Amino acid sequence: MEEQPPPPPPSQAPIAAAADENTIDNLPETLILHILSFLPTLDAVTTSLVSKKWHKLWTMIPSLNFSLTNFPPYKTPSTTRKFFANFIDRTLISRAHSPPSTLRLDFIYEERFKFHVDSWVRYAINNHVQELGFDFFIDRSFFQNEPFLHEVDFYDFPLSALKDGKIRVLRLTRCDLYFPLSVRSLNLWMLKSVYLDQVFLSDQMCLDLMSGCFNLEFLELESCYGMSSLKISSRSLKELEIKHFIRNDEEFDLEIDCGSLVRLNIVWFEVKNCWFKNLLNLVHFGTDIGHKNGLYYRYWSKIVGLLDQIPQIESLAVQNWWLKLDPKKAFSKDFQLYHLKHLELQTGYTQYDLLGMEALLELTPNVETMIFDYLYKIDEDESLSEDLANKPIILSMPNLKEVKMKEFTGTENEVKFLELLKKQGAVLEKIVIVPAEVGDTKYAPIVLRRRRRNTEIAETIST
Repeated sequence: MEEQPPPPPPSQAPIAAAADENTIDNLPETLILHILSFLPTLDAVTTSLVSKKWHKLWTMIPSLNFSLTNFPPYKTPSTTRKFFANFIDRTLISRAHSPPSTLRLDFIYEERFKFHVDSWVRYAINNHVQELGFDFFIDRSFFQNEPFLHEVDFYDFPLSALKDGKIRVLRLTRCDLYFPLSVRSLNLWMLKSVYLDQVFLSDQMCLDLMSGCFNLEFLELESCYGMSSLKISSRSLKELEIKHFIRNDEEFDLEIDCGSLVRLNIVWFEVKNCWFKNLLNLVHFGTDIGHKNGLYYRYWSKIVGLLDQIPQIESLAVQNWWLKLDPKKAFSKDFQLYHLKHLELQTGYTQYDLLGMEALLELTPNVETMIFDYLYKIDEDESLSEDLANKPIILSMPNLKEVKMKEFTGTENEVKFLELLKKQGAVLEKIVIVPAEVGDTKYAPIVLRRRRRNTEIAETIST
């Protein structure tokens, strides 16, 4: 009998088999498509060179993301935009038989590209795209490098194109909305989420938009202009974000009347008058105004002063201006946020900050979790009287279970506050300390847990 070669060592075969099984080609196709959907479309198309299996895989990706920032530059920015527009055209033609559910692009619009953009809108509508996003701003660097772009044309997005369409999510940045005579006639019953940034809206246009989108559940308005009074009235709206309504100290009226609203965030809104109506289902409320006493406190106080109209909220995110507000004067005598369980507070840890924190916590007797984030102050706090400067701090937090301190740098004030928490937090179970990043170094959070007999252990957790 001929001598047979010795078999390979037992450990080699499993290793080789495991190596074959761990290649990306062996992943389920649906998972590969999901991963590719997060890539810019140019990169996704490039994956067709990986293997025969991948040759047409990109044509089945559920989302197309065209990003001018990732497109190879040509001799001039203007030429680059021309080739980029042609690339989008060719890609959409190649996806005529397998249209995506999501189409997003960022682009610098000029009038010469109107027929391109019109065709992209038609493609989205005719192929029943569900999420459509056009960003014609990208970022400020594009306009700094090409000064003439400050006078760039604005694309008139035809709202009438959405008539009886399947668009569920609409995101538009730096363009104009072209309204038909009757928005209600468009039958925008599929539209659930709308995000508008740097879009012209008159008072009436905003009212028409809300009346036409009668199943709208999420609305975000950022840096929009053209109105003097912003009124949001909707029976279906559940989440509302209003951001950066700043116009050289020209103030806006704000009225929110949404019976189904659950979450409301107001960021940098120069408000003149503010009204909340029928917000009976609101669970989360947040506001963030630049911390400069001389200019912006009046906006913060007008918005926060409406808390007595939403006493049922369970979550609050706000800045620590509470010593200056004086809750005893701002609200009714017996006002408290009894239902509040979660509090996010931008704050420092000086005596001034702790006095404001003390005033706020008197309104929240049942808070269970608190998150402290660093407050960037544009100017210094007002000086304290001698009595307040030496006043002992007593934090009312009988039900507090967990605290997270972000941007922790280990200053003397932070350490004193940490000790104050441990002494006065009778049922406090855990304190999470998140160190501030230093350069590119990111440190793991540290967790202090309470043990029996009030002893504590420290541990680090992965981020």
